[in-house]
Amino acid sequence: MKRLRWPAWMPVDPYLLLLLGTVGLAALIPARGTGADVASGASTAAIAFLFFLYGARLSTREALDGLKHWRLHVTVLACTFVVFPLLGLAARGLVPVLLTDPLYQGLLFLTLVPSTIQSSIAFTSIARGNVPAAICAGSFSSLVGIVVTPLLAAALLGSGAGGFSADSVLKIVAQLLVPFVAGQVLRRWIGSFVARHRKVLGLVDRGSILLVVYTAFSQGMVQGIWHRVSPARLGGLLVVEAVLLAVMLLLTWYGAKALRFGREDRIAIQFAGSKKSLAAGLPMASVLFGAQASLAVLPLMLFHQMQLMVCAVIAKRRSHDRVEEVTAPERAGSSRTGVGTGTRSG
Repeated sequence: MKRLRWPAWMPVDPYLLLLLGTVGLAALIPARGTGADVASGASTAAIAFLFFLYGARLSTREALDGLKHWRLHVTVLACTFVVFPLLGLAARGLVPVLLTDPLYQGLLFLTLVPSTIQSSIAFTSIARGNVPAAICAGSFSSLVGIVVTPLLAAALLGSGAGGFSADSVLKIVAQLLVPFVAGQVLRRWIGSFVARHRKVLGLVDRGSILLVVYTAFSQGMVQGIWHRVSPARLGGLLVVEAVLLAVMLLLTWYGAKALRFGREDRIAIQFAGSKKSLAAGLPMASVLFGAQASLAVLPLMLFHQMQLMVCAVIAKRRSHDRVEEVTAPERAGSSRTGVGTGTRSG
């Protein structure tokens, strides 16, 4: 029996449908009371296990070698933690015309979150870019974000991130950094197992995010905060995020060119420097925003899906352009040979 596959012509990522289904489930059957406590504990454990796997997958030697390419990593970190937040601050002028204040707080939080790891690697690979650089850039961004994101949230969000404190930073470090370090320490013994079962363990990544989404949106339903978001405001948020993504994609591509990076490095910078991590952002928001986390992560969740769809198209286009660059000289050579042969035959 053949395994069912998602039709290639379908424009919607099946994972987006799962996310929407999870939100719908939380709306219909939100976790309450003891169930909410169980869901919260399970989501915390799932995200910790996810970062443990990140640590087990990353080769220590690969990470140390990646440090040699420091200009690329500084560029990605600057895009993630400097340029993005500046654009987020500039979006303040859109309140209350397009965004409500709570949605703006969520948008600003989105700009403070670290970059992705897996999707940056996947798109860089498809586009024939510098994959080792993408691996290190995504990993470094996640590690730096564990400390920098809460600090930026405290400085820029103020009372919006009501849960911020030294204790909240420790909670984030315990949930994200400690498991990552543990994975690195145990990689010597489990690294090969993780590599062999990459596809199966990949389900843990997505399952963890779905569980955190369900927990966060359940809290939102119980608190009754979804009455604050109208369809018009949601549409305005999508427009703002589309512009934000377009600006970052253009800045990372042409900015890297201005800095004289090669094509493969520019691809890694574009995909690592223009994206935001849902896996890292969700647990941070739950710690920093508490009961308001479901509304705070809505912009991040929408942006995450938007970046996946847009970057998938760009990656395929970059791959096609690269094939054309490689094969064009070969075709030209074949054409010249054919012309020469024809002349001699005549």
